[in-house]
Amino acid sequence: MANKDDFRGVWIVAEQRNNQLHKVSFELLGKGRELADKLGVKLSAVLMGNKVQDLAKELVAYGADTVYVADNPKLAHFNDELYTDVVAELAAKHKPEIIITGATAIGRAFFPRVSIKLNAGLTADCTDFELDMENRNLLQVRPAFGGSLMAKIMTPEKRPQMSTARYKVFKPLAKDDSRKGEIVDAGVNVDAMQPKSQFMEFIPEVETTINIAEADMIVSGGRGIGGADNFKVVKDFAAAMGCAVGASRAAVDSGWIPYSHQVGQTGKTVSPKLYMALGISGAVQHLAGMQSSDIIVAVNKDPEAPIFSVAKVGVVGDVFQIIPALTERIKKGC
Repeated sequence: MANKDDFRGVWIVAEQRNNQLHKVSFELLGKGRELADKLGVKLSAVLMGNKVQDLAKELVAYGADTVYVADNPKLAHFNDELYTDVVAELAAKHKPEIIITGATAIGRAFFPRVSIKLNAGLTADCTDFELDMENRNLLQVRPAFGGSLMAKIMTPEKRPQMSTARYKVFKPLAKDDSRKGEIVDAGVNVDAMQPKSQFMEFIPEVETTINIAEADMIVSGGRGIGGADNFKVVKDFAAAMGCAVGASRAAVDSGWIPYSHQVGQTGKTVSPKLYMALGISGAVQHLAGMQSSDIIVAVNKDPEAPIFSVAKVGVVGDVFQIIPALTERIKKGC
């Protein structure tokens, strides 16, 4: 068994697509900076791609002390085998005590492979991280049992401690172009790696609606909407406002709207500038997925609804009287 005292440092694995950094990378740097400062160690980022040196500088500006860059034409497009081999080789060489990446499609595809190669534990879909400073253990917080409780998980005997973190949970630091950091060639022989799969073609997803994970404004409906047909009130209001349409788990489970719209622990975590909750009581699982929104507006007939505890503006009233009237006002430009 490896000596835990040999492992030091916090790493995040940055994600880029088409030579653009995914925003989850900046969020991870924000949380990673906090963890690294408490532990008294450096914060490093791993960046893989082709012609990505400028992206490495951006990672430094958002908080990284060191960026390990694996730059190779074979890494121009995501390949889970290549990503696994690069990160596993780097981690085995430099021995970080913590490695975190985003719980995105890419992170979920390759990070479990890395944990197997390193014989390390992995906690997926974390929504927060804490530290047991005495033993330098990472407390990895995530929903469990369908979101009915929050679990704190740690891997006290293994290093590195590995996690994937949900997008839109952590706040990135402000960009500081004056920050100084070290950009290091990863020194991994990617050309010698022979993956069994290869990139053939990228087909972009065609979105007919606004993606709630990226939206600046979201209007969500819950159990109080009462049915699939009644969701037209939510959708019409969202269209007039230029908002994405979200929903609570109750609305999705009832079949009123597809799962892709679900906000909460078992859906998507969002952090828009404006979040409007219509007919949503505010169960803890839903609040965990949207309470970091800048401004929360709630409309509910129940004055005791938990949603009002996080709302900046609360309206006690009937959604079907208030929202259609607002929609008409907006359409008229009033």
